[in-house]
Amino acid sequence: MCTSFVSNRKKTIIGWNLDLMGMEYRVREADEGVFIEISDPTEGWMPLFGANRRGDFVGMPTCWPFDDRSDPKGDESNIILLDIDLLTQKKTFEEIRRVAGTAPVCSVPGVTYMGALSDKNGNVLHIIPGQGCKYYEKPAYAVLTNFSPFKGNSEQHPWMGWDRYHIAEGMLQNASDDFDVREAFEILKAASQTACPTVVSMVLDAADMKVYWCMERDWEHIRIKAL
Repeated sequence: MCTSFVSNRKKTIIGWNLDLMGMEYRVREADEGVFIEISDPTEGWMPLFGANRRGDFVGMPTCWPFDDRSDPKGDESNIILLDIDLLTQKKTFEEIRRVAGTAPVCSVPGVTYMGALSDKNGNVLHIIPGQGCKYYEKPAYAVLTNFSPFKGNSEQHPWMGWDRYHIAEGMLQNASDDFDVREAFEILKAASQTACPTVVSMVLDAADMKVYWCMERDWEHIRIKAL
């Protein structure tokens, strides 16, 4: 369960809450970017979320309720690999957009992971495996939590994040043209969770090319890295 948003006012500001339970994670700083990595028993540490030095940002919320249309059926592109390819700069944002817009994308069996992707210019791509994708050319703002934007609240699930969506959407709708990193963290704080705990909160200032993050809702201790 996670919250992702992009704001395009005077600056492009991207925010991300990673809400996670029962998985080992870490934040790794590198010349190529700041990556939130998950430990996989087979693959080792996988860079699944974060920002790269090109200004791309990758979030990957889980879609609830699960939709079995996202299960692999053949030779579809996998959302996890697409997200990693963007984050590690193996593919560009436009290349990912073309893939998702022209061919089916799958997730892993039994879990519908989504892609919440953006570039330095504030363009946004939301990929929902098995359902399609939505592209937004530098929107004033965009939000993705844990429900499909194709379905809205037509299917109910306690983890879908309908409340978090409206918290973030309302704060972004009322934000000023001077919306900044501090205000981005205010949204992340308002949308943070303890049941499935928010373990990393991250903000990218795409204009200044700086990444800010804190661990486990410790809002008073924010780290910064210039890309």
